[in-house]
Amino acid sequence: MYKIMLADDEGIVIDSLKFIIGKEFGGECEVEYAKTGRNVIELAESFRPDIAVMDIQMPGINGIDAMREIRRTNEKVIFIVMSAYDKFDYAQEAMKLGAIEYITKPMERNRIVAALKKAMIMVSEEKDRRTNDLLIKEKLETVVPILENGLIYNILFHEYFDEDIDNYKTMLGISSENAYMMVLISGDSKEGNHMTNALGSSVKLQQNYKEIREYIKLYFNGIVGSVMSNKIAVLIPCDYEETDYTERVRVITTAREMIHKLSHNMDIAFRVGIGKVNRLERMDNSYREAMNALLFTTNTVAHADDLPIGIKVEGEYPIDIEMKLFEEVSKGRTEAALNTARDFFDWVKTKDIMDVRLKILELAMRAETIAYENGLTYNIENRRDYLPTVIQAEDAERLWEWFRERILFSATSISEKKTESTNDVVEASKAYIEANYTKNITLDDLSMAVNISSYYLSRIFKENTGENFIDYLTRLRIDRAKELLSTTQYSMKEIGVMSGYSDPNYFSKSFKKNVGVTPTEYREGK
Repeated sequence: MYKIMLADDEGIVIDSLKFIIGKEFGGECEVEYAKTGRNVIELAESFRPDIAVMDIQMPGINGIDAMREIRRTNEKVIFIVMSAYDKFDYAQEAMKLGAIEYITKPMERNRIVAALKKAMIMVSEEKDRRTNDLLIKEKLETVVPILENGLIYNILFHEYFDEDIDNYKTMLGISSENAYMMVLISGDSKEGNHMTNALGSSVKLQQNYKEIREYIKLYFNGIVGSVMSNKIAVLIPCDYEETDYTERVRVITTAREMIHKLSHNMDIAFRVGIGKVNRLERMDNSYREAMNALLFTTNTVAHADDLPIGIKVEGEYPIDIEMKLFEEVSKGRTEAALNTARDFFDWVKTKDIMDVRLKILELAMRAETIAYENGLTYNIENRRDYLPTVIQAEDAERLWEWFRERILFSATSISEKKTESTNDVVEASKAYIEANYTKNITLDDLSMAVNISSYYLSRIFKENTGENFIDYLTRLRIDRAKELLSTTQYSMKEIGVMSGYSDPNYFSKSFKKNVGVTPTEYREGK
């Protein structure tokens, strides 16, 4: 149904246009009309036309000025202009206001019909576009919470590759490099620093999650995770590197208002812990600080910056470099770990020689502990000469060489273990697929078989084989089908089943898609 508004002070023109529209388009159109500029503007506000056929010369407000007023409240309306004056300046102004046709009177029926058809196509395309936009928005309402939870899960549990974080940032529109974590913890009531009936509260959280998520979004422009026990983790991007007093007060006040509203509407008691600002990749630290803030105080809202928790350093100590060193070691990035170790050593080597010895011994052993936690076999005797070696080193260069060797050993060990572990998982995955390709197996089935999350498995499988799971499985099935078609006389249905396709039609479609010919054509060509 198209809503068409006619604007002309001549009754005969209105009647002629109504007749043409009714004859040509029948019940597709709803038509209203007005005969003065003021009435046209008022009608446009109440009728909200899709198409407006406008005369330039009308009593009172002229057609051009009326178009300007209508455009202010209806950006989508399509104008068709009529005039007894064939003047360039009128036509030019009309086109600026979005008119698609400028028709001089006496009007030609065919031209009016053509202009209306053109406008109707434009209206339909715009409605289709808006419908598609709404469908996309509706889908995003489903997808975005999954993406947000995925980002928080991966960051907190370190189950990600660096490019994954970049992809999440792009998809979620995150431009900041820094953020802080906020944790909502719920219960029936607050007793000291803990919440009662955590289990029952987790059920309530799950039941009211959508509404709770909307409230959090209303008060904080953050990334909201799913319910974990009686907790919800929220990542809040920010453009500053640390929270000053004014901002801290604002955040605490906003959090208080939020949980007051939540508690009032849902009959659930809440406490909120807020961690310190850190790099996006280090949100696990901020999360721990948020949780510790709740343990250190009985406050309803607790901020880590208000409490004596977290790492505090004196003077110019390069804590960021130290943290980065262990981050690079844990990821097995040998070159980056050595470069960071060099940066730290360049700072520490200016200190007293005994302080240098103790510090590099501490960092080296912490780096090795990370390697042991990642699968390196521990032997207490391996460290027997560490202390004598460090004590006997009399200059910075010898200390650096020893420190460099230990960091290189730790990072390389982790890198090799990860490669070895990845290769084992991929080989086990390939063996499972080859043993079960005739069954209706899924990526989840495979991930359970090799005891690794489907997300991580999908990534390493693609990196090591050059194919994702479904492509690898399909290729294996098609290769088996080609072999059977070439060497046996089984029926197409039997070959499909033996190749992992229970549906003969799907087998034929998949075979043709991947080989270029149908199974029958392939057999006949042999």
